[in-house]
Amino acid sequence: MAAHDNPESSEVTSTSPQLPLHEYVEADDVSSDAGDLSYEAECSSYTTSLSSSVFAYKFEHGRRYHAYRDENYYLPNDDEEKGRLDLFHHILTLSCNNKLHLAPISPGVEQILDLGTGTGIWAIDMGDLYPSAEILGNDLSPIQPTMVPPNVRFEVDDIENHWVYRSEFDYIHARYFAGAIKDWPNLLRQAFKFTKPGGWVEFQDFEMQFYTTNGEFETGCPLDKWCTESIEGLRSVGLEPSPGPKLQQWFKDAGFTNVQQKVVPVPVGVWPKDKRLKTVGALNYHQFNDGLDGMSLRIFTAMKGWQPEELREFLADVRKDLRNPRLQAQHNFYVVYGQKPE
Repeated sequence: MAAHDNPESSEVTSTSPQLPLHEYVEADDVSSDAGDLSYEAECSSYTTSLSSSVFAYKFEHGRRYHAYRDENYYLPNDDEEKGRLDLFHHILTLSCNNKLHLAPISPGVEQILDLGTGTGIWAIDMGDLYPSAEILGNDLSPIQPTMVPPNVRFEVDDIENHWVYRSEFDYIHARYFAGAIKDWPNLLRQAFKFTKPGGWVEFQDFEMQFYTTNGEFETGCPLDKWCTESIEGLRSVGLEPSPGPKLQQWFKDAGFTNVQQKVVPVPVGVWPKDKRLKTVGALNYHQFNDGLDGMSLRIFTAMKGWQPEELREFLADVRKDLRNPRLQAQHNFYVVYGQKPE
């Protein structure tokens, strides 16, 4: 799987310019009064306004956060976080036996939608794997690279808005939305609506809580408290921190058939004996340890009311737990996919 550069850029779409797919106005809604701005000037004014809202990033506690619908997402979007997300991509792909998806999509798949594409790395790898497919990735932040396969493009959008696409998709993919979505059943209903008959939708996500089968991880330890506090904080603002175990029922409720679920334990640390799990655990330790500040800041300060110094001291104890191989901590990663009836 090829590695791809991920430079900072103000570009959102990397191929030839295309109409935005997510919002439209009717012709009658556009003013034609002689005193109004010319259409060209009006377009320019709107683009400037949109750009300022999308790229006017916020800075908190030394980290950068996206500006568009910033209340809907708690993680940063700076270079440090982008590196963590790319590493997490490899962790999750390795956890799925080096497969980018488990749904049995056709080799000749034509239209693919990647929800919450993040750095775009999954969409880019899929563009290489399926050169005949057109792949659209959307995200709240325009942090994707511009040097991508010609069949891949990106747009800024909030997937919890009402979807407006001009066509349906053969395959819709979403991954790692824990703590980012308020109305999961509605998200699945929209995915169902915009999937072609016979097409597939696949969601991959976590149960946030850690556990152990043979280790010393126990209720009340710093790592467990971090999970508990994070779950409480996210739920206090209406976000679901542990969607994984609920995905299968949400798929069925939305109308999908042939729903399949695979549960994958993801360790943190090098304690597993299995070589593949040891590699997953080593990488997961690094992404978790290095990304702990970014994952915690908004939850603990804004949602839970902690002081920054109090949080720093607590995270030092959490990191001690992460370095303790006797804990043998792991959490479950759920892969669920289903088919829209013909």
